[in-house]
Amino acid sequence: MSRPFDICVRGAGIVGRAMALQLASKRLRVALVDAQPEPAPGHSDVRAYALSPASRSLLESLRCWPDAAFATPVKTMEVLGDNGGLLHFAAAEQSVAALNWMVDVPALETRLAQAVEFQGLIERVDSPRPAPLTVVCEGRASASRAGWGLVYDQKPYGQHALATRVRTERPHGEIARQWFNREGDATEVLALLPLDGPLGSACAVVWSVSPQRAQALRGMEATEFDAALHAASHGALGALETTAERQTWPLQFALAQNWSGAMPAADGPPGAAWVLAGDAAHTVHPLAGQGLNLGLGDVEALTRALDERAYWRPLSDAKVLRAYERERKTAFALVGNTTDALQRLFDHPNTLVAQARNWGLRGFDRSAGLKHWITRQAMGLS
Repeated sequence: MSRPFDICVRGAGIVGRAMALQLASKRLRVALVDAQPEPAPGHSDVRAYALSPASRSLLESLRCWPDAAFATPVKTMEVLGDNGGLLHFAAAEQSVAALNWMVDVPALETRLAQAVEFQGLIERVDSPRPAPLTVVCEGRASASRAGWGLVYDQKPYGQHALATRVRTERPHGEIARQWFNREGDATEVLALLPLDGPLGSACAVVWSVSPQRAQALRGMEATEFDAALHAASHGALGALETTAERQTWPLQFALAQNWSGAMPAADGPPGAAWVLAGDAAHTVHPLAGQGLNLGLGDVEALTRALDERAYWRPLSDAKVLRAYERERKTAFALVGNTTDALQRLFDHPNTLVAQARNWGLRGFDRSAGLKHWITRQAMGLS
């Protein structure tokens, strides 16, 4: 007879697979519910994530960090507003090798999937299995969260993200560039993020625009889109040529009211519990590139809380799970609320507000101590 499952992880995305691997490294037997549909023929994933040193450390411990060609260091970050330069961050100022790394999503998912196959304590299943603890990592559209009637507070931004890949005339120089451009009464956020290694001439594009503008950009001919992107990036990297399909999705700020609780009797054994992680618990605007870092922070925090619990406390212990919830809600409050405030501040149409905002951000850029502390927080090096 096989050993019963200790934990059931629902969702086999990046956070779900990392969660299963991290829990299995603590000698826990994990059922990983992997019911993801196969990608449509011809579909390519154009996403790339900005991963912090803390996220890299976690993935390296799981032996899942991608090869150098798929993890490009960001040595400098430049943020430009609607009236010129505003913020400048440099790895040298923090005495680190890189502020973060731009990681190709398909390459990371492949490494995680391979690691899962070689971990004997993980069993991939197509439906939830009974276990003392269920960890929900199903993403923002979590079926489990909705089925249990959990409150998921959502604030749509009235924006869509458009993502693609481009080849650049000039090398990116390991610099992540971001612009806040006014387009009519709204602010568009464009990021060109370095790919293909330190000497690469390719970038991931993340462009946050109105739904109507997103539809128009997605429907443009390639040359017209490239010209629009060149104008929005102020020619910083010369001519741009799109090399991948354009994908869009709506943006929102979201937070589950409760991240842990007792499992409904119909869904688990007596005394079982559930806990949320990743986008099933929270989502943020992509302007700071912290979404996946928050999710991987959940992985580290939950695994640590379970591993360090008193020997007599079960995996479903409410006190242990509430401690995890408090810790991660505090982390989200700092990162998520700051990101939300920045997005709304830049989106404000009032001229006086814009002038005050730009003055304040330039002051922040010159404030060495505060800037150093905020940067370390974003890097997960607090």
